Amino acid sequence: MTGSVVRLGVLAIAVAGGAGIARAQTLPSQPLALADGRVTIGGDVSATVGSADPGFFDYTDYEHSALRMVRMNLAAAVKAGDHLTVLGDVQTENIDSIRPYALYLRVRPWTRRAVDVQIGRVPPTFGAFARRSYAIDNPLIGYPLAYQYLTTVRPDALPATADELLQKRSGGWLVRYSTGRLTPDHGVPLVSAFRWDTGVQVHAEFQPGGVIRTTASVTSGTVSNPRVRDDNGGKQVAGRLEWRPNAAIIVGTSAARGAFVADSAARSANAESSAGDLTQTAWGADVEYSRDYYLVRAETIVSEWRVPLLSLPGHPLALRASSLSVEGRYKVWPGAYVAARAEHLGFGSIVGTAATLPWDAPVTRFEVGTGYSIQRNLLLKFAYQHNARDGGRLQRSANQVATQAVFWF
Repeated sequence: MTGSVVRLGVLAIAVAGGAGIARAQTLPSQPLALADGRVTIGGDVSATVGSADPGFFDYTDYEHSALRMVRMNLAAAVKAGDHLTVLGDVQTENIDSIRPYALYLRVRPWTRRAVDVQIGRVPPTFGAFARRSYAIDNPLIGYPLAYQYLTTVRPDALPATADELLQKRSGGWLVRYSTGRLTPDHGVPLVSAFRWDTGVQVHAEFQPGGVIRTTASVTSGTVSNPRVRDDNGGKQVAGRLEWRPNAAIIVGTSAARGAFVADSAARSANAESSAGDLTQTAWGADVEYSRDYYLVRAETIVSEWRVPLLSLPGHPLALRASSLSVEGRYKVWPGAYVAARAEHLGFGSIVGTAATLPWDAPVTRFEVGTGYSIQRNLLLKFAYQHNARDGGRLQRSANQVATQAVFWF
């Protein structure tokens, strides 16, 4: 399958280059509008060809490498008057299956007030990057570590002791524990950039021009493990607050808390009575500044999962992780830019029999790249990425390159 994906990606990039030579005049350049504008259809395709990833640094929770991926999205909006709109988005990665990425009803109670209620599979409430995770909005090719890198935490399988958890460091791409579901599977990132939430969300803007914007939601699962149906009878509550004093600055903060551990895993760990304490709590802050030809963004996220141990009944283990990401983009001439991102993902320490160590292996990533627009909606990117892992069983460093073609309408 991987060879087919690489060949398809190479073909897509070659077609994009040929389109540039021909000035790509036959490609659609904007969303399709039907039924007098009441129906709008848009989409995007990104094809990425990159280095092999034996260290699984870019592995995602859909079990694909972000540097070797063909991703297709088709989105539609159906407007039923001034108050109701149905929005949907389906996607496929590496031509494996078609998944519903978004499907929700947007209700605007008032036409003169910037308030809407969204019901269904809704956009993420938490964080800044989750709202721009499409290849169109990402100046580089890789994803920030907090939104992509798989930790060794699983909601459906648990370590029996701290020593068992420490033995799995760096193995989040495929981890097996002795409690709960015994089948090997991947862990979760701090926040998933590849799956949206399911539930109810309310968004409101205040003051002229939306200087202050707030969003709150009640959804299934957690930010690291969004679900359509809960597996533990709990819900997640999340909120985000943004301040936009002018067109150049955005300052935001987010928070979320929800039941994380599946009921089946809690029962296996004899932790049913404390299942309500087995949560994921996350907090984030972000800032964006743009002026003239450059754009700078920074985001930090702290997450804590509380998981039970058979060796310590009634005393959940708190697993904390924190990330910091700083990125910038500079337009060197019309249609071309350079970009860079530096980031670190760290983990809190726990006490084992032989040593006190971070419960997963810390990771540092540095990525630089460039992009060139063949036309307004046809973009070519090239990126170099360096990853370094402090400990664990897998490869501890990797230098990787990737090329990506992105088309949207």
